[in-house]
Amino acid sequence: MTTRIALITGASSGIGEATARRLLTDGYVVYAAARRLERMQTLATAGARLLALDLTDDASIVAAVEGIRRAEGRLDMLVNNAGYGSYGALEDVPLAEGRRQFEVNLFGLARLIQLATPMMRAQGSGTIVNITSIGGKMHEPLGSWYHATKFAVEGLSDCLRMELAPFGIDVVVIEPGAIRTEWSGIARDSLLQHSGHTAYAEQAAAHARMLAASDTSKMVSAPDVVARTIARALRARRPRTRYATGGGARTILFLRWMLGDRAFDAVMRMAEKGLA
Repeated sequence: MTTRIALITGASSGIGEATARRLLTDGYVVYAAARRLERMQTLATAGARLLALDLTDDASIVAAVEGIRRAEGRLDMLVNNAGYGSYGALEDVPLAEGRRQFEVNLFGLARLIQLATPMMRAQGSGTIVNITSIGGKMHEPLGSWYHATKFAVEGLSDCLRMELAPFGIDVVVIEPGAIRTEWSGIARDSLLQHSGHTAYAEQAAAHARMLAASDTSKMVSAPDVVARTIARALRARRPRTRYATGGGARTILFLRWMLGDRAFDAVMRMAEKGLA
């Protein structure tokens, strides 16, 4: 049986790190990629092969995929996990930061897929796992750039699934809910930096308190919940197109499906006030 080769981005912490550990346990050769190599030394000790990867730098992306091609000659799983949440009122966030949000969360992901797909087509198989978020199907105030990227990855994934199916390549979307990672702290910091002292300061303070409260909420799941879902999808002979997982994901997506726009707006405002 051919050894399965997996590339995981954003592997220095959170969901990416947990997924790398899970796939190592499942017998994969795991390439763990991130900007912060020093944060992945424990993964190296566990058997992962480390790659420096900056999704805003095309040369870095090309070098990472080319390194795997030369070393292994194949790639079976690409887990596009890297990303961050840039928050703040649209009026307040500089366009340069909005572009960076898209470079990391969408264009870097797309470039990796462009480079990985030829290997998968040549071998007649492969799985691309795109980590979006429930934020790719719902909305909240002061998160326009982040949610725009996640909505975009959802649409990209649907088109890609149809394009690649004739070549034996699966495309799977993972939609995490609230997960205990660095994400909420980064989002909270950017929110207060951009809108904490503007006309949106009152909204920003309330939303920042909600993000802080979510760190200790019982609803928040550990990253390994998502890692287990990814591993299950990779094991499936015919994986589902989407997996909502962890942190109230299914409940929130059900509410978004059931409620109209204004009603869901009201639910989000209630949540903001209740957790703030």
